[in-house]
Parts: sequence; structure tokens; C-alpha cells
Amino acid sequence: MENKELTFEEAMEKLESIIVKLEEGDVPLEEALSFYQKGMELSAFCHEKLSHAEGQLAKLMTGDGEKDFELDEEE
Repeated sequence: MENKELTFEEAMEKLESIIVKLEEGDVPLEEALSFYQKGMELSAFCHEKLSHAEGQLAKLMTGDGEKDFELDEEE
């Protein structure tokens, strides 16, 4: 999946764009389904990124990860 190369901000921008297109309602059914599927993938990607950042922040705040804290892409 190409989402692994996106930043959180880029994924959010793409998701917002999809939402706007779907809300307009002028999209053929097949295209709307494709947009919806891509939107769900982007949503899951963003959720994963936020969960990862939240976990790292929790480590930092409890002192468990102060020495090796960094916002890396994968852990």
C-alpha cells in the first residue's frame, strides 16, 4: 500500500479531499465506492500513526522512554 510513504499530514489532506468529493454527491456509484475504500484505508493509516505517536508520548511522560524517545515511522 502506498500509504506507508505518506506523512500523517498528507494522508489527512487526501482523506479530506475524498470526503469533500463524496459530500458533493455528484460522483458515479463505482467511483464513490472506490473513493470510500481509499478513504477507509487512509483513515486506518492515520489512526495507526496517531496510536503510535500516543504510545511514544505516553512513554516519554512516564519516563520509560526518555533516553530513546524519537518519532520514528516504525517500532
